[in-house]
Amino acid sequence: MHPVIQVRNLSKCYRIGTRDRATRNFRESIMETLLSPLRNLKRIRNQTRFENGDTGLYYGNGTESDVIWALRGVSFDVQQGEVLGIIGRNGAGKSTLLKVLSRITEPTSGEAKIYGRIASLLEAGSGFHPDLTGRENIYLNGTILGMRKAEVNRKFDEIVDFSEIEKFLDTPVKYYSSGMYVRLAFAVAAHLESEILVVDEVLAVGDAAFQKKCLGKMGEVEKEGRTILFVSHNTGTVSSLCNQGLFLDNGEAIFKGMTRECIGHYLKSTASNDESHTVHLDKPTNAPIWMESITIICNSTPSDCLVAGEELSFKVTFQSEETLRSPKVTYIISSVDGVPLINASNRYQPSPDFPTSVSNGTVYCHLGSVPFMEGSYTVSFSLGDELRDWHIAENALTFRVFGNDVWGTGRLPKPNSSYFWHPTVFEPAI
Repeated sequence: MHPVIQVRNLSKCYRIGTRDRATRNFRESIMETLLSPLRNLKRIRNQTRFENGDTGLYYGNGTESDVIWALRGVSFDVQQGEVLGIIGRNGAGKSTLLKVLSRITEPTSGEAKIYGRIASLLEAGSGFHPDLTGRENIYLNGTILGMRKAEVNRKFDEIVDFSEIEKFLDTPVKYYSSGMYVRLAFAVAAHLESEILVVDEVLAVGDAAFQKKCLGKMGEVEKEGRTILFVSHNTGTVSSLCNQGLFLDNGEAIFKGMTRECIGHYLKSTASNDESHTVHLDKPTNAPIWMESITIICNSTPSDCLVAGEELSFKVTFQSEETLRSPKVTYIISSVDGVPLINASNRYQPSPDFPTSVSNGTVYCHLGSVPFMEGSYTVSFSLGDELRDWHIAENALTFRVFGNDVWGTGRLPKPNSSYFWHPTVFEPAI
């Protein structure tokens, strides 16, 4: 199957630090005119080096800090009917990528081949003429997509009904609120007959009910076999809507593949920037045994973030002044408002003893795939021996769970509706 989007070594660089020109007197204007040819020649030489792939360009003050790479060597394919979720931190290059694909911004180098008509919703009012009415902008956008008036007429009523702004249809869009802009812009982009739909984080402007309506419409667009590129910071929405993911970081494509794997790469990258997945503890006074460190492990990797359905473990390292046979570890997972949810300990659960008496070591607590709902949770630990707990660390660590379409239904439970999801057999009576 031929990809509908082919991106090869795509890069985009912007100049930064440009200052506004100050007002000049007559003498300064004459000098500027005389020096312009030399300055233009220097710019042309720099641009030639730039287009030949020399990243060590020097503008302005002679430093590379005058330029910023929004995209650098990005390559990927998108197949027809694919719903691609593009994720990454702020400044990762997501919006720039969509602007290049939508032909709003030219790339510095590389190429992006698009096979089919593309409708884009990048920012409130993008593609709208402010002095034209909502009605006129609908036909204008259809014309830009290469559609005939008869084609737009067939979709017109659906667009108006979906946008819910019929009362303001003949008002110039420059008088619209940001929410009205988004309503009409999404309705136009989703209903006109384009093969590719591009949607940026702009849906966050609308109210919750309209966001839900938009996500439902994108589900319908997917069933029609059209291709969708969707940027969002909401990993739960990306998980439920998209069948493929693209993770961008600092302008580079880090991973493209199945959505769940992509979100996992993204979350691990956010967690690796600090040591929030590990806490180092001091020895309590008069404690013969104590915890040195505790680490949260998600899917075999130290991280304080996990996607719903992934496996969770804790790693506890300890020291003891005297040898002991089997340290007793207890952990309690609570909600952020202090409600205890899980309590486990090898003091009363069957567990293997250490093979010999030890004075230091490591204990792993493997929880498996815990059915946590999206949210933040805290963990308290205690360590002791057969007699008592000698070291207690309350709320020692915090971890975050991100929503995920664990059932594969394309839907997510309402956030904050409970602490757990749980497999249940729903059997109709016959």
